[in-house]
Amino acid sequence: MADEPVSTGKPLARVDGPLKVTGGAKYAAEYDVPDLLHGVIVPSSIAKGKITGFDTEEAIAFPGVLKIFTHQNRPWGPHFSLFFKDPMGPPGRPFRPLHNERIHFSGQPVALVVADTFEAARDAAALVRVSYREEAHATDLEKEAVSAYEPPRHRIGVPPTPKPTGDAGTAMAAAPVKVEATYRTSPENHHPMELLATTVHWGADNTITVYDKTQSPKSVQIYLKTAFLFFRRHVRVLSPYVGGAFGLGLRPQQSVFLAVLAAKALKRSVRIVIPRDQMYTLGYRAHAIQTVALGADEFGRLQALKQDAIAATSRNEDAQDPMLYFSGLLYRCDNVSLSYKLAKLDTVSPCDMRGPGATTGMFALESAMDELSYATGQDPLALRYANYTSDDQMEHRRMSSKALMDCYEQGAEKFGWSLRTPAPRSMRDGRELIGWGMATGIWDAALSPLPARATVTLTADNCLEVATSVTDIGTGTYTILTQLAADAMQLPVDRVTTRLGDSSLPYNPTQGGSWTAATAGSAVQAACDKLKKKLLKHSTGREPFNPDMVPRRQFVDLLKGAGKSSMKATATITQLSAGRGFTSATHSAVFAEVRIDEELGVIRVTRIVSAIAAGRILNPLTAQSQIRGASVMAIGKALHEDAAYDHNLGRCMAHSFADYHIPSNADIFDLDVIFVDEKDEEVSPIGAKGLGEIGSVAVAPAIANAVFHATGHRVRELPITIDRLLPGLPRTGGH
Repeated sequence: MADEPVSTGKPLARVDGPLKVTGGAKYAAEYDVPDLLHGVIVPSSIAKGKITGFDTEEAIAFPGVLKIFTHQNRPWGPHFSLFFKDPMGPPGRPFRPLHNERIHFSGQPVALVVADTFEAARDAAALVRVSYREEAHATDLEKEAVSAYEPPRHRIGVPPTPKPTGDAGTAMAAAPVKVEATYRTSPENHHPMELLATTVHWGADNTITVYDKTQSPKSVQIYLKTAFLFFRRHVRVLSPYVGGAFGLGLRPQQSVFLAVLAAKALKRSVRIVIPRDQMYTLGYRAHAIQTVALGADEFGRLQALKQDAIAATSRNEDAQDPMLYFSGLLYRCDNVSLSYKLAKLDTVSPCDMRGPGATTGMFALESAMDELSYATGQDPLALRYANYTSDDQMEHRRMSSKALMDCYEQGAEKFGWSLRTPAPRSMRDGRELIGWGMATGIWDAALSPLPARATVTLTADNCLEVATSVTDIGTGTYTILTQLAADAMQLPVDRVTTRLGDSSLPYNPTQGGSWTAATAGSAVQAACDKLKKKLLKHSTGREPFNPDMVPRRQFVDLLKGAGKSSMKATATITQLSAGRGFTSATHSAVFAEVRIDEELGVIRVTRIVSAIAAGRILNPLTAQSQIRGASVMAIGKALHEDAAYDHNLGRCMAHSFADYHIPSNADIFDLDVIFVDEKDEEVSPIGAKGLGEIGSVAVAPAIANAVFHATGHRVRELPITIDRLLPGLPRTGGH
């Protein structure tokens, strides 16, 4: 019989932690390569138009400068546009750096200065003069929303907006209680600790080794081989350690393309690090305008749900998020109408950001549900109970598991929700107004739609190596794969070594979408099972049907008995849920407390309780870190982060953390995490659902709802900054 897991499901400190805290873990810009040059990008100063000329005389004469690349002297011609498509790209044509004279967005790379030191390249880049013929630009979503359109092609890998069910218009007209409001979310920028960076080692033996900050070394490898026609050159991409990503590294970024371009032209190694101020000109979470209309009976039971969203995209691509995919799935309602449109702006393409789509869509829906609770006189939690559904009503399928009720009950008990007084402005402590709010979260749970592979190798010294190309973006992938393999092969975790983030390793899909734990973990589990079968076959002469039915033994003894110094096995897994007739999702119930200075309008989020149902939790310690980190990001979305644009210039005006506010340690108080017991034997072979997104999707609406409970003023735009709160904040005086 199979043994109980010794490690999996237990709290284990990160196995890669010692390397990170001692500096042994190298990131993309830290690799020592010989003959290294440095590149610095010159960004455009206009949002739209054409380049009419360059003055590079002073810059090229700067000591240490070797070359200045522009569209006029890029190193090849007609093949430049062929096959220029990355695997994660949305419909449309990807932006091509230094392609021609056209300017598509402010901050677009117009030149690359390459020098023998970073300082020389940086200083020379400041001397490059570019002349433009400027054209009228559009960066204001409010103005461009009138031209919004339904994207003609769906983005591969992103769930589509569900089709209407019932007759939402007729049901809405007949509903005794109606709530309708428009909600806005500002654009958010990615700001991981590790800057985007690429180090290219140009080898003399027809090889290129690329150290890149990416969530998919395999995708970058494919992109480089096709974009640069490297069909006869060996390209290896490594990203064993990633200092945060959560969407920014899903697609190959400017640094990797331009670094390889320069390396190919100069036959030298090249490094590019995108400085913090230029990070604002890269991908961002799209801003959106959403209108939600809810129709309900006197008890708050939904009779109609309508949600219409308009999101920003670029001129050249239809960037799409699953903004409304979950809106018809979360609550019982027979009449649902959802629409999702895009408005083209003169900006870089938006990109995925933790909880893409759902974080924005759930803010609107869960705020509207809170408004409905007040309109019907229902407790916000009671309203969720009244509209609970156990099935996927949009696709008429059962859920593989759903422990949302347990999330509600355990989260409310931990938070003390029963002590809440329902009236707005009814709770205070001195000059501070206290508000309690809650919201529901949901995110897709599945294996990656692409196949995943892993290889495990057992050696005669009783050590096991796990190898797969997936990255670890800080979520603890190294640790959970080590735990799964250790238990599968009945080894202590210190006898297992896990190798990740290398395109030369077996293919594993991009880390994203909350599918990595289930996908890579299941591939590792399958590889271990295959290895055990091989070992047992050598021992018994026949292949066992189920190696877990064999009594506990030391597999290394079987290896030695076979006269081998090592043995390995590779396994491939594919998505299991396709065509199986069920829907899988993670769920959450988030409860938030805010304290607001009545005179100053300063908001503090003093408590958050997140109750999470995510199937099997592989490591409670790293899992709690995931949810807490997601909560901090969502606090930023709710209260701080706004990539403010000057629409006259068509430019994001933030250039540093002094301009673009993110939560600091002083902004974060108690973040409690509860994992409710949820077993799901269908979602993945190892029972895991994933945690990357579910920790963030419900936090911002819970905070927004708490702000209303504290003040009686509904702010329908994120972030909830002081200037948006104070005008509607009633004054009582004397406090």
